[in-house]
Amino acid sequence: MSVDILGAYWTTAGPVQIRTGREWSLFDWPDRCAEAKRVGMSGLGIWHTDLEHLLERYSLAEIKQIFDDSGLRDLELEFLNDWFVPPGDEKRVASDGQRDLLFEAAAALDAHHIKIGNLARTPATVERLTEAFGELCADAANRHGAPLTYELMPFDINAASLEAVLRIVVGAGAPNGGIAIDTWHLGKMHIVPDELRAIPPEYMTYVELSDGMQENMPDHSQETTRFRRLPGEGEFDIPGYVRVLADIGYTGPWGVEVLSDALRELPMPEMFQRTVDTAVDQIEKGLKP
Repeated sequence: MSVDILGAYWTTAGPVQIRTGREWSLFDWPDRCAEAKRVGMSGLGIWHTDLEHLLERYSLAEIKQIFDDSGLRDLELEFLNDWFVPPGDEKRVASDGQRDLLFEAAAALDAHHIKIGNLARTPATVERLTEAFGELCADAANRHGAPLTYELMPFDINAASLEAVLRIVVGAGAPNGGIAIDTWHLGKMHIVPDELRAIPPEYMTYVELSDGMQENMPDHSQETTRFRRLPGEGEFDIPGYVRVLADIGYTGPWGVEVLSDALRELPMPEMFQRTVDTAVDQIEKGLKP
């Protein structure tokens, strides 16, 4: 079975300090691309701070050339916060600068998608988010061909349910706007596979696989950034999610986003190989007739 695996940034970046320090990877871009090719990945992800760091050494054209020369095709860019804040607000000023960085990169790198959401936990109404998502998608359509994916997350203080995110994405009705699903978030939100059938196929844009434990740790921020598990190594029904998502028509790459201290400590070859092996195993179980 041929399976397309996208190694998300936090899975393949190595020893970074998420939210607390250096977020850019010590693994050089050519090395990441070469390793992804070796283990059979279809693509990689780049976080915005890592992109800024890469641009100190490479041009966007060079980043694209290295990626293409490795035979890779699916490139994820992330993450955009505060895109719904009123213009003129200092948060919006910072967000617009980040938007320009990601949109320029998406055009130059032919990105598969750009992931957005509300990691910053800035409050807004669902109505405002719907309007702003439509505006953001319209701006994106004029600047690059990559769709924008709103990530469903339990700690999104504005839209912490599948129903709420669907109201935003479907309500905006943008042809280049969709939803990003991460199985770690689904497991923590107690969303069972069959509930995903509520997603209209045209809005099911991107899927990430990540495993974990049903019982929550005391510190949710630490759990989500340091203690996730590779697919099949936790308690979530990864094959069940894969089966339903395939049933509703998802045909894109399967991202693997595992934020884990244990994974980050591994040598690059083992890190990349285990990412592919565990994901393919769970996907094949989910797609088995």
